[in-house]
Amino acid sequence: MLCLRRTPYVAFGPSCVAGPVRPPLCNRRHCTRAMASVKELHSTPGVCATPDASTKDFILQQTMLRVKEPNRSLDFYTRVLGMTLLAKLDFPDMKFSLYFLGYEKKEDIPDDPAERARWMFSRPAVLELTHNWGTESDNSFPGYHSGNSDPKGFGHIGLAVPDVYAACDRFADLNVEFVKKPDGGSMKGLAFIKDPDGYWIEILNPEASKQFAKNS
Repeated sequence: MLCLRRTPYVAFGPSCVAGPVRPPLCNRRHCTRAMASVKELHSTPGVCATPDASTKDFILQQTMLRVKEPNRSLDFYTRVLGMTLLAKLDFPDMKFSLYFLGYEKKEDIPDDPAERARWMFSRPAVLELTHNWGTESDNSFPGYHSGNSDPKGFGHIGLAVPDVYAACDRFADLNVEFVKKPDGGSMKGLAFIKDPDGYWIEILNPEASKQFAKNS
């Protein structure tokens, strides 16, 4: 997202303030933005305006995060964020396991293992958690790099929710660590939280995000 200021996170802080009047997403004194037109999107340098026809059925299927302690991570993504565990693959010879999560109905998960694999790998926007066996009990293992400290790289994943403020009230009650609360910084109405391994997760609302398209 544009204009995200790097403000100190508030861990285990008080509930987010929610009220009938909520501030705009962007404080105009500090945040400027410009939404590209559709024409500009297709003429952006480096963009292929007409992708090869062979890619028409491609989907962004998964994002993989390495986790130190799977029980802790699975609790966070299923209980706190409401995802469903769609599949689990173990690789004993290589000593690692893969957990695939997403926002799918439990009753839609096929019983047959082969069909479950085909179904799961056809879902869009699946989160893959990789656990290398032994990291959970290795006191010398420092954990994985979140990408948000030097050297920076990976940034965050994002979740769209019906109400950012209500979601953050619940996260605060559950002692979720915040990078940014909805009214923090210059961009209002969106938040950033951390998962147990320190990866950032943006919490946004699609309807409220229309304000990003307004002229600065």
